[in-house]
Amino acid sequence: MDLKKLLKRRTYRGIYRLNMDMMFEAYLTHESGHLEPEDIPHTNNPVWILGRKYSAVHDLEQIRRDIRSRLWFSYRKGFVPIGDTGLTSDKGWGCMLRCGQMLIAQALLFLHLGRDWVWSPGTRDRTYLKILRMFEDRRTAPYSIHQIALTGASEGKEVGEWFGPNTVAQVLRKLSAYDEWSSLVIHVALDNTLVINEIRESCSGSSSDSRGARSRGGYWKPLLLVIPLRLGISEINPVYVQGLKTCFTFKQSLGVIGGKPNHALYFVGCVGNDVIFLDPHTTQQIGSINNKDEDSEKKLDCSYHCQQASRLHILNMDPSVAVSFFCRNETEFDQLCQQIRDHLVVPEKQPLFEICDNRQEKWTPQEDTAQEALGAAASTCKLVYPDRQLDDSDEDFELLG
Repeated sequence: MDLKKLLKRRTYRGIYRLNMDMMFEAYLTHESGHLEPEDIPHTNNPVWILGRKYSAVHDLEQIRRDIRSRLWFSYRKGFVPIGDTGLTSDKGWGCMLRCGQMLIAQALLFLHLGRDWVWSPGTRDRTYLKILRMFEDRRTAPYSIHQIALTGASEGKEVGEWFGPNTVAQVLRKLSAYDEWSSLVIHVALDNTLVINEIRESCSGSSSDSRGARSRGGYWKPLLLVIPLRLGISEINPVYVQGLKTCFTFKQSLGVIGGKPNHALYFVGCVGNDVIFLDPHTTQQIGSINNKDEDSEKKLDCSYHCQQASRLHILNMDPSVAVSFFCRNETEFDQLCQQIRDHLVVPEKQPLFEICDNRQEKWTPQEDTAQEALGAAASTCKLVYPDRQLDDSDEDFELLG
């Protein structure tokens, strides 16, 4: 055999053996559990998860435990048809609806179980199971995909159409009125402005309110505050990056609903210039959790908790977002307002949003309905993208004015 051919063959054999050795080593590493997932980077930058600060170096397992304790809602299939549509799955259109479910679910977990509560596969806490059943894919569950989709239809969104961040917030606001157990107030701040006294008025209740906490004016209902924003035209303007990251550091942070092009996502934290999110784009079978007695129910419970979060560079987010906060009582709301002034408004040349005590008289109060919000969004969309349709598929984001 020609010497050159022999050397070439031996070289190929060497490369082949090296590749096989590397693959085998990777397999052994994976089997022994030493292969680290890339959900959290090895960095000295702090990791923020819903207002809680962690070290990526020292708190890796605590970070993952915190993320696993969040309720994760994904596409499901096999549920009873929604209305007369015949739809038995929300795959391809329900991603923002699922993100909305995740948002309000975290508010209920914080309200009824506290920020320190931790989930495990063996969890059978009655309160936790009650919260989870409120989101099951059945007609009677208060925050089911059925309830959200049908309420959206009453506001101009047909079942199967894609929702934007503002739309899902408006729908959840309506549904929360029927949740007497929680007495949760969902306030959606429009016009990029947080009007403090409007929120105080919404949260003021009587002594008969089951979840009310004493406040200066009587009783205070727990607050889920949602602020829909548009941080650019087709991509996020870098001027807003620091402000958006700062929102995750507030104790009251409940994350951000938004996404990346073609996907709605629920952002729960950040590290460096990356945002950490839960992704609803996994299709799973429906089921009933009941009291978690059967093995099938335990397995179903695990399907509501994401084992590993994902990361995305913050500039790759879609500019249409809704930042959110949860305030259990009036003191937490006062603290939030002060933090917004000190860390979002004063130091930023272009703040994410404005905050004021009262709405200025020259403003015309908007009717607080999803329909009007959608109309304003549609007008903006037509100006920016004349040929773009808001409702052509779940791949498009609702553009907010």
